Amino acid sequence: MTAEGHTHGGNSGIKGLLLGSLGSIGVVYGDIGTSPLYAFKEALRPVADDGIGRGEVIGIVSCMLWTLTIIVTVKYVLFLMRADNEGEGGTLSLLALLMKSARGSLVPLIFMGIAGAALFMGDAMITPALSVLSAIEGTEFIEPGMADYVLPVSLGILIALFLVQRRGTGSVSAFFGPLTLLWFIMLTAVGLYHVSDDWDIFLAFNPVHAIGFLLGEGWRGMVVLGAVFLTVTGAEALYADLGHFGRKPIQLAWFAVVFPALAINYLGQGAFVLKNPAAASNPFFLMFPDWALLPAVIMATIATIIASQAVITGAFSLASQAIHMGFLPRMEVQHTSERHTGQIYLPAINAILAIGVIVLVLTFRSSDALATAYGISVTGAMVITTLLAGAYLRAKMRWNIGLVTLILLPLLALEIVFLGANLVKIIDGGYVPVIVAGAFTLVMWSWWRGSQLLMVKAQRGALLLEEFIPMISRDGEHAPVRVPGTAIFLTSDPEYTPPALMHNLKHNHVLHQQNIILVVRTARRPYVGENERYRISPIAESFEKLEITFGFMETPNVLQALSKIRKEAMKFEIMSTSFYLGRRQLVPSRNEGMPFWQDRIFIALANLATRPSDYFRLPSNRVVELGTQVVI
Repeated sequence: MTAEGHTHGGNSGIKGLLLGSLGSIGVVYGDIGTSPLYAFKEALRPVADDGIGRGEVIGIVSCMLWTLTIIVTVKYVLFLMRADNEGEGGTLSLLALLMKSARGSLVPLIFMGIAGAALFMGDAMITPALSVLSAIEGTEFIEPGMADYVLPVSLGILIALFLVQRRGTGSVSAFFGPLTLLWFIMLTAVGLYHVSDDWDIFLAFNPVHAIGFLLGEGWRGMVVLGAVFLTVTGAEALYADLGHFGRKPIQLAWFAVVFPALAINYLGQGAFVLKNPAAASNPFFLMFPDWALLPAVIMATIATIIASQAVITGAFSLASQAIHMGFLPRMEVQHTSERHTGQIYLPAINAILAIGVIVLVLTFRSSDALATAYGISVTGAMVITTLLAGAYLRAKMRWNIGLVTLILLPLLALEIVFLGANLVKIIDGGYVPVIVAGAFTLVMWSWWRGSQLLMVKAQRGALLLEEFIPMISRDGEHAPVRVPGTAIFLTSDPEYTPPALMHNLKHNHVLHQQNIILVVRTARRPYVGENERYRISPIAESFEKLEITFGFMETPNVLQALSKIRKEAMKFEIMSTSFYLGRRQLVPSRNEGMPFWQDRIFIALANLATRPSDYFRLPSNRVVELGTQVVI
């Protein structure tokens, strides 16, 4: 299935396409749209010491134009837009798609998916810090004395941005599209105004100048290439936000507005520097006449706030997917909109991102310094996406290995070159995204691996349900006392007797008149239709198995689903129903399972996890938790 948005032909289809494109300009392209603030300036820095020559300026702009063309246009807009999981995109959506069709061991694919998600989380920390700092630094050109206020103003904006997340983005997002469209119009206008400064800048359309520059500069060219990659920061959002707008609106926005605006602005900056080499210190803001500088700074600040909001929202969405797919422990997920299920707020992720962003701003203190830390997370995520795309073509599309190699190897080679160019900055700050991504990878891998081992251990010591029920159904002096009402036992594996059921019988010696073994599943697709929401299977007298399935983009609201099931297929009264949950106390072991230190990480994450009753939206006054100790 391919995401097409909500365009069904006719006038309404065209209107929907245009509105979707306008919305995608604000959300999908907010990050990449702020790259002109710092990308060209940072690319010029390594060659500025010896004086900037004409060939160097044209070569750098050529690198930028062709990077946008190959990486964004070809890979993301034209190719990955078609590799969707029932309309949803992103690294984890692609992984979920592969897990349904890939053959052999899934561990390498899962590790790559986790690493890609972790790299995106690192990007979600650096993007707000770099974008807002680069915008506020424009005030220095209005009044030099403002330099002392750049840091506190930037911190104030970022702190306010994270504080308002709990209120939801619905009211603010209505302005994202029009304001970002105005930003792209401004980029186009100032770029057009300056391309006539030196018509030779149009030579940059010839890729020979990009290749010649890189070959001629040697090692310094690799450093420049790391800065050139700043032009495509935010490209992963094209794929991650596919489900919000659909393929056609995102593609229309790119070809009609975003790509032309970025290309024209970079050409304008290049021509401006060719005419005024001294402007290389900050070509973007220096392009504006004095009367337009203040509006430009204001618009840049608004654009960077929008870009930051977009990447934060993307982090919330990715974390939610990771929870559903078993890569992160359960966390509190708050829905901030009654109409749009995708508008969510995760307090824990918001706090982690806020602390990370503040530390980055206080540590690096300027966009120039922070730019050295940027790029590794983005390039790493892109390399992983390409590898997963290759697996997708093999497993899902059934392409032979030769064709996959022919199509993807040149792209992968280019991205590896970009990754290598960014790795040279690791000492100057590139270690930051590596540490952040490494921490997130360790957390997700430890949780997934620990959960798998815990499931195996639980099954090894459990009793099959089909063997257990006949044992408790026999009459005699040891038969459990029957009490009125309904008991629902949550379990992750309905084939085995839920620990809560066994402990309830062991300690309370009672059995309800109606017993439901409930398993909540997460499908490897984003949404599940209401006709597939639940399945009921009789087990024995007074016992039934109920399976409720949610997509990995949905909220697992069990109580809401039960209300629907009670009306349609199963009779029970919520007010006389008790929910029994098993609660494990985990004890680390040095002799089995994961390494001892990884056991500690898993146990710490388990202790921080949201209670199942809260996560599944169960009525708190009807929940009974029965604990057991488990050695892992």
